[in-house]
Amino acid sequence: MVNAKVVSRFQGAPTRENGGLIQEGPLYPVDEVCQLLDSKGENGVVLWTRDCLRDAQNDGLDCALVADLLRTAVKHGRYKNSQWCEQKPDGPWAACDAYTVICREWIENAGKEMDFEYYLKFAINKHGKCLLVVSCHTSRD
Repeated sequence: MVNAKVVSRFQGAPTRENGGLIQEGPLYPVDEVCQLLDSKGENGVVLWTRDCLRDAQNDGLDCALVADLLRTAVKHGRYKNSQWCEQKPDGPWAACDAYTVICREWIENAGKEMDFEYYLKFAINKHGKCLLVVSCHTSRD
């Protein structure tokens, strides 16, 4: 157990035990995530960690594209798990849902469409006004 501020709507006691996994889940209903994206669009998406910002930049993703990926992931992707995530050492915590989704994209250098698996991890903030995105990158498996 750790003592830290929880900024997600899902509350509880953050832990690093068992990889921070939360047994119940998904924590955030698909309809609620989609409604938030419908009402706020890219303005409702916060790339919440340095790693997420770096990965989004490396993959050429802005907040609008991340919002599209989130919508696709919760509607058509695969729920993986829920887990506690810390923004930075000794920083705030968020209870997140993790999804994977396969997207077909045109690759200019290959001259064809290819499938890419994306991994996304996010939480709805405490006030229900934005999605805190902890991870958004192509699969590293």
